[in-house]
Amino acid sequence: MTEHPSKILIQGGRIIDPASGRDDIGDLFIEDGIIREIGPRLSVKGHFQKIGAAGKWVVPGLIDLHSHVREPGFEYKETVATATAAAAAGGFTTICAMPNTDPINDNQSVTEFILEKAKSEGKVHVLPVGAITKGSKGEELAEIGELVAAGCVAISDDGRPVMNSKLMRRAMEYAKIFDVPVIDHCEDLNLSEGGVMFEGEVSTALGLKGIPAASETVMVARDIALAELTGARVHLAHISCGGSVHLIREAKRRGIAVTAETCPHYFTLTDDRVRGFDANAKMKPPLATRRDLEEIRAGLADGTIDAIATDHAPHAVQEKECEIDRAPFGIIGLETAFSLSLLLVEEGLLTLPELIRKMTETPARIIGKKIGRIGIGDAADVTLIDPAAEWTVDAGHFKSKSKNSPFIGWKMKGRIAGVVVAGAWLPAPGVEESR
Repeated sequence: MTEHPSKILIQGGRIIDPASGRDDIGDLFIEDGIIREIGPRLSVKGHFQKIGAAGKWVVPGLIDLHSHVREPGFEYKETVATATAAAAAGGFTTICAMPNTDPINDNQSVTEFILEKAKSEGKVHVLPVGAITKGSKGEELAEIGELVAAGCVAISDDGRPVMNSKLMRRAMEYAKIFDVPVIDHCEDLNLSEGGVMFEGEVSTALGLKGIPAASETVMVARDIALAELTGARVHLAHISCGGSVHLIREAKRRGIAVTAETCPHYFTLTDDRVRGFDANAKMKPPLATRRDLEEIRAGLADGTIDAIATDHAPHAVQEKECEIDRAPFGIIGLETAFSLSLLLVEEGLLTLPELIRKMTETPARIIGKKIGRIGIGDAADVTLIDPAAEWTVDAGHFKSKSKNSPFIGWKMKGRIAGVVVAGAWLPAPGVEESR
């Protein structure tokens, strides 16, 4: 990562820090990668980099709990370098890298490779997520203690859910010992087998094999039961349907240690988007109905859904330019997530601090890291946002190596002006280095 200058002064921005409740206009002084002072009209001596933030929001660096960096093994889709460049462009200063690489991140050497790549080529912090089972085959537990010792912040077989409930129980018990969450991709593979999109009226009309909502809800219920049995911290990834929201809400009411995330596509798009047979609308879990979308939004509003993640899943152009039933599942999301999520504020579903919390402090708490906040003595990971900026999603401007987004052509409001990562200012394209 880039070496940081010794001093940076961010001037006149609206500083929003949900962790402390701060929401006021002021300056932020950074020295040697640490936040040193916060207040109105700070006076700084000596040489320093000045960043004008009048009219902008100054928030903790966004944290993505769910990214696929594809390296090692699938560098034609994405690399640590391109994924972190996309993250910085989208306002993220930390991303959690899922383990479905090649080889799978199920051992110390792969974890260390990812961390070394992030250190030498990354624009933002990369926190590896280790596999639950060896090779993510769902047959034998990986060495969870070794993975945590090497730097993994959670365990998951994302994309290849652990179908064996006894094995999942053991994984939760080990995760509890090593104090890391289990992140589960909730999908019953027997129910979803061969499916292309959500099972319902649209799939029937299009003649495409559907994936029932029960494929997700069955596993959500299973994981909640195992979380209650083991006392482990369980985090449910990319929740997409209303039935899951109801189960999670009830589990929280009962005091079970379960958290959940959703992604912007699940509160902005429905299965109607698949009517054009566009493979960029093919993802797993699949886009569901309008009713499910409204349930997801309600779950965000009442706190049932704790965090917003991207499930950034890059694929090469040629992989998506084929018949929809042959194309891989997944879309990219790092560069559009914040602007799409800001729609929740514009529509009055969340306050701005509530949205920022779901993308900073709460993800940090879920993975047990003391990041995602702006306070004196905290690491200088900060995001600057221009709320008035309007822009159109253009595939030609993506920093990601891949272009598989269903939002191309969408007009957005609210744009990332730049990020400070470990004290280094990375301006967005077209933004001045300093003033």
